[in-house]
Amino acid sequence: MDKRTPMLSAVTIRPLEMSDRTPWCDLYRQYAHFYQSPMTDAILDRSWSWLMDPRHPMEGLVAGSEDRQLLGLAHFRACPDPLIAQDVGFLDDLFVAQDQRGSGIGRSLIMGVTAKAQERGWPVVRWITAGSNARARQLYDKLASATDWVTYDLDVQR
Repeated sequence: MDKRTPMLSAVTIRPLEMSDRTPWCDLYRQYAHFYQSPMTDAILDRSWSWLMDPRHPMEGLVAGSEDRQLLGLAHFRACPDPLIAQDVGFLDDLFVAQDQRGSGIGRSLIMGVTAKAQERGWPVVRWITAGSNARARQLYDKLASATDWVTYDLDVQR
């Protein structure tokens, strides 16, 4: 393991805090770059405001080192599922810094979201990822069941 990679025991999974703004922005920009998604200051501002608003459904967890460096993030929310008439959890974003991958942080963040789901009575946590995201899918396949569902995006702006 690289000297910069902390031992997992030194990593804490915790809710995002106001003081996390700058390192969160850096991680979220890296996440957008990974998925080749444009990122602007306006998007960062809006997403951060959602995460900091206790009335907004979006929440965030981070993986922090002992020196308060952010190593990963997870954004999640309740999502109604009418077929079971219950909220389920939806994991929107999961990202681990490049030099921390393989250290167990991704698993720990998912387990953090799972703990929130258990507290709230959500029977399942769902997420999507790119089919090409092979490294992350190795972890996901160990923790969850891939579904037969196919995701579509309809561009309503055209």
